Amino acid sequence: QVQLVESGGGSVQVGGSLRLSCAASGDTFSRYAMGWFRQAPGKEREFVAAIARSGTKYYAESVKGRFTISRDNAKNTVSLQMDSLKPEDTAVYYCAADQYISRWTGASFKGGDYDSWGQGTQVTVSS
Repeated sequence: QVQLVESGGGSVQVGGSLRLSCAASGDTFSRYAMGWFRQAPGKEREFVAAIARSGTKYYAESVKGRFTISRDNAKNTVSLQMDSLKPEDTAVYYCAADQYISRWTGASFKGGDYDSWGQGTQVTVSS
């Protein structure tokens, strides 16, 4: 399994931007579909964005048009560019990897389908 380490979290004001990165090691990164999830205090973990092995991208409705996921297989990284941030984006953000996705263009919205997780990075958006 791949090991994942997130970075880039922090505090920002409403309307600001942050870029999260997730570095993978220990396995062939290009074999994995990658996802970003988040969990706010007192709430369940929710899907944010995912990118298939093909590069096909998927977004939650709440972030569509504001967040951009990307991957660099040469650098074994997946990133999440977050723009126009809102207070409701405040959460711990987790990077996850899914090695069992069958479709080349597929990526799951379900956290349970991912088999490797990072430790999380805090994002706080204040007004």
